[in-house]
Amino acid sequence: MIRLRIIFITLLSLLAFAANSLITRFALEETSIDAASFIMLRVVSGALFLWLFLSIKKHHQSYKAGSWLAAFALFIYAVSFTYGYGLIAAGTGALLLFGAVQITMTIAGYRAGERLNTTQFIGFVLALCGLVILMLPGLAAPSFIGALLMCISGVAWGIYTLQGRGASNPAITTAGNFIKAAPMAIILWLAVNFSTTSAINLANSGIIYALLSGIVTSGIGYIIWYSVLPELKATQAAIVQLSVPLIVTLAGALLLNEAITLRIIIAAVAILTGTVLVLMFKNSSLKKTNVASKH
Repeated sequence: MIRLRIIFITLLSLLAFAANSLITRFALEETSIDAASFIMLRVVSGALFLWLFLSIKKHHQSYKAGSWLAAFALFIYAVSFTYGYGLIAAGTGALLLFGAVQITMTIAGYRAGERLNTTQFIGFVLALCGLVILMLPGLAAPSFIGALLMCISGVAWGIYTLQGRGASNPAITTAGNFIKAAPMAIILWLAVNFSTTSAINLANSGIIYALLSGIVTSGIGYIIWYSVLPELKATQAAIVQLSVPLIVTLAGALLLNEAITLRIIIAAVAILTGTVLVLMFKNSSLKKTNVASKH
């Protein structure tokens, strides 16, 4: 794959991730769709699209791929992500989600035997402080419940990512996880709507955004991302995702009229700087280890 194409596909996938946050926030804020219906339509449409796409590619048993643990993590991510965005701004939510993912991955690495050096530890503490700054009470503080839900979403996405490491065919694995998560989303929707005896309003424009999120920014977005991952080093793949919260924050201000407060700026600098320190210095230590092993 030529370098220009790698850059283009990478940017396209990052825009899809950012769009997911913006679409969810806009649908819940500007349309009458409820969170449970949005979750159900997003997960089910994503599952159907991925199953159909892989069936065309002659992979007819994609439903057997993946795992129930990964599917459950995906479901928890979708639930907390959607309900969280019903209470919190898009940019703030992306920062909390991203910070929680990085902290989860760092802790998982520690449990697997990886140890942080001094610089990495400082970076980890900076990222953690960024999350605390966003969640502290105050006039400019986001909804605590919304912030907590976004952190849960980040932890769930971190677990989902860890479950998918080493997958021989990430697209098939993703399809299997979506297919397994679909019944969970349907059960949630039935449980939420049973008490109110309401049904999905087919005239609701929120349905279009839910399908857009499920099919385009989730289904197609994940396939695009997986297609470029083999061309990127793990550290490169992690670092380029640092741009997602910034894209969402700027787009949220431009498209959704969301305020960029001093609290958000300080938290963003802390989270992103901390993550860069962890990733960059981890990469350097790995290089030294590889050089030493060759000798």
